[in-house]
Amino acid sequence: METQKLAPFLAGGVVAAQAAIFAVQHAMKRSHDLLRPPGVQDEQDFLARCIRCGRCIEACPYVCLKAANDASGMAVGTPVLNVRDQACKLCEDFPCVNACPTDALRNVESRADVDMGLAVIDTELCIAMKGMRCEVCYRVCPLIDTAITIDYRPREGDSIHAIFAPQVDAEKCVGCGLCVERCVIDDPDLAIKIVRDREKAIEETHIQQARV
Repeated sequence: METQKLAPFLAGGVVAAQAAIFAVQHAMKRSHDLLRPPGVQDEQDFLARCIRCGRCIEACPYVCLKAANDASGMAVGTPVLNVRDQACKLCEDFPCVNACPTDALRNVESRADVDMGLAVIDTELCIAMKGMRCEVCYRVCPLIDTAITIDYRPREGDSIHAIFAPQVDAEKCVGCGLCVERCVIDDPDLAIKIVRDREKAIEETHIQQARV
């Protein structure tokens, strides 16, 4: 009898535990999509180390970093970037990394050490892919001719216009987002974006290239 009386309470406890786990997983998923400053190794490590002190935000000379808001779940108060508004300038001395007291940001000595994500080009929105002369993302890249190059090729069925197709090198792009900030396309869906998960970014790039 006692077991039968406890059964509903035990079942309720299991449901509550499952709901809590789901909530944590959902919050972590949102957190994994946030763009982070240089020096983050992985999201779980970062969240464990970051004490939300704001020193990296204060140290940024270009005011690129902001504190994540309440909608960011477990990541609230941690440093994030909105690269469309203000991209990372990849400072040579990395003041944000040097300001971190807990090594949540670490292991960055040069631009080549940075891994903030990977740029993905939407071939249907990019005007260069349509035959219009645009090299903005290429020209503003701090790793020009390394992270982004231009593939000059004739436009199919057009003897006048050429394609100035931007090409992102997945091994060299560090995800600073300057290409996103300066993209001339003013659309809810931008012609270029930064995807933090490199595997996902490479998969999306293959899909986009298949459309060309």
